[in-house]
Amino acid sequence: MRQIKISENEAGQRFDKLLLKYLNKSSKGFVYKMLRKKNITLNGKKASGNEQLQAGDEVKLFLCEETIAKFSQAATYQSQYDIDVVYEDKDILVLNKAVGVLSQKAQKEDVSMNEMAIAYLLDTNQITQESLRSFRPSICNRLDRNTSGLIVIGKTLKGTQEMSKLFKERTLHKYYLCVVKGRIAKERRIQGYLSKTTENRVAIYPDERKGSSFIETQYAPLFTGEEYTVLSVHLITGKTHQIRAHLASEGFPIIGDYKYGDAKVNAYFKETYGLRSQCLHAYCLQIPGKEELKAVPPQIFQTIIGDVTNGNMEFQRASRLHTRRVYQPDKRTL
Repeated sequence: MRQIKISENEAGQRFDKLLLKYLNKSSKGFVYKMLRKKNITLNGKKASGNEQLQAGDEVKLFLCEETIAKFSQAATYQSQYDIDVVYEDKDILVLNKAVGVLSQKAQKEDVSMNEMAIAYLLDTNQITQESLRSFRPSICNRLDRNTSGLIVIGKTLKGTQEMSKLFKERTLHKYYLCVVKGRIAKERRIQGYLSKTTENRVAIYPDERKGSSFIETQYAPLFTGEEYTVLSVHLITGKTHQIRAHLASEGFPIIGDYKYGDAKVNAYFKETYGLRSQCLHAYCLQIPGKEELKAVPPQIFQTIIGDVTNGNMEFQRASRLHTRRVYQPDKRTL
């Protein structure tokens, strides 16, 4: 027999949802059968599974350990990246994502920011393997694989729900740093409609079309040169590839963007700097009730900014944006 006491992270969900997380290799039929036979009880009583759990509730599984082990299987992964901790409190963790790292898994074998954050929380004894059976910390915002910068992970249910709400309601402000082809002399706020044309590509239109979504992007030049402009971009709506496609549609493609950018410009920066991804970095988050958070852009990005601005841009002091704390997770069972 195994006993589970419901924590704050597990409260508020249906009883059957928790059981299906805990016994993640079992079928719904098996779980409901165990409920009917009172092999699984809630607060010492028979349960149907649709009960809303409260903190402090007691769940008992009158199952042998072999059965529990059979229906509750963990996975392993090998971490390949450092994580850069920008901010942390009891409910959230904010990391500076590197270029080339997924926000969430796309394939079973992938290693993403989500898995690395969980490894960090395990190694710092903030969560346990047992607690992961019923609640897994998760990211609250996504960045493209080749976009670097600030990503938020909810460490607790409260943190996940609050941050997801802020992102959804757009009550926090997200700012990106990028280098684009062309001269931009003044701040602008642009609107349009974004529509997916293929699984991995979008198009921008001036008017609404079937299946399209309204988008709004604000940008301000931090430095304007003869050929390139360094922009601070305020992402007002948050759609797939919005900044990249929206700026390109205005005639200002981001350098290093092989999907929406200028082929000749990209070839130059690849040959000169070894740049293989878009110069786009989520550098600032303004979260209500918290300090303004900023993240250091990748070194290649800093080098390019220094060269296109001849080193006379204030943002070159990027290394002082936050205190860098790097953690390297080991092989973990999650």
